[in-house]
Amino acid sequence: MDFDFKSILDLVKAFPDEATCMAYLAEMRWNGNVISPFDETSKVYTMKDGRYMCKNTKKYFNAKVGTIFEDTKIPLIKWYMSLYIFSSHKKGVSSHQLAKDIDVTQKTAWFMLHRLRFAFNTPAFKREFDGVVEIDEAYMGGEDKNKHANKKSGKRGMGSNKTAVLGMKDRKTGRVKAQVIEKRSSENIYPILISSIEKDSIVVTDEAPVYDKLNTYFSHGRVTHSAKQYVNGMFHTNGIENFWSHLKRGVDGIYHWVSKEHLQSYVDEFTLRYNTRKFTTSGRFDLVLSNVAGRLTYKELIG
Repeated sequence: MDFDFKSILDLVKAFPDEATCMAYLAEMRWNGNVISPFDETSKVYTMKDGRYMCKNTKKYFNAKVGTIFEDTKIPLIKWYMSLYIFSSHKKGVSSHQLAKDIDVTQKTAWFMLHRLRFAFNTPAFKREFDGVVEIDEAYMGGEDKNKHANKKSGKRGMGSNKTAVLGMKDRKTGRVKAQVIEKRSSENIYPILISSIEKDSIVVTDEAPVYDKLNTYFSHGRVTHSAKQYVNGMFHTNGIENFWSHLKRGVDGIYHWVSKEHLQSYVDEFTLRYNTRKFTTSGRFDLVLSNVAGRLTYKELIG
């Protein structure tokens, strides 16, 4: 099966029934080599109605078992429509709007979106960065003016009660990575950078003291934002700051507010959308659908 859909009407035509949806999920997940979710070493028998049997465990399963779709009572076409809407809209979609679009409750739509964000944390963009890598942080959270008087900090940025997000952008590939951190400190930041960036890379940061010892691990260039210096030869952080603008506009415009507990999943959402900005709609759809392994239960989500 090879579908190239450019609209939601094309999507519905491509997947007219549950059997077609299931067959496509199996193809995206296993590419013709079905693997048992109960025993990866076991031989698998193909049964009727899109089911399989694990020889070693004698258990039956289908393509949804062991994925974000396991135990769902929602038809796969509604999941596919949700994935299409969610991934193709530049700023995402709210659970209230999705509930109306696919005719489910807002609570169900909220859970579906979080399961899709779980799949957005794809290994396809986990490779190490090299070359020139821009590093910066953003601070996410409600504005003081919208808070009760006893919760106002009177500060902005890292001095406020906002949540810090560390980001980096590989100039060669245009890919970004972003991770929520407890605070802007070398203990929190350095291990992430060292595990994400090749040692012979050139990293670019602002003048923050937390980056003073980065030259121990990488070639290090800086720009002095406090002196209104935004470009210093080849050194600037304009690329990662462009990603921050996408993230903040999406959160402010669509979701309005996100909790610290769920912030990383929203960051993953916008990271994948940004990293696939040159993909076709169907290409992005297939990428996510091929990375749906793993379960996220409602209990885990609200816990």
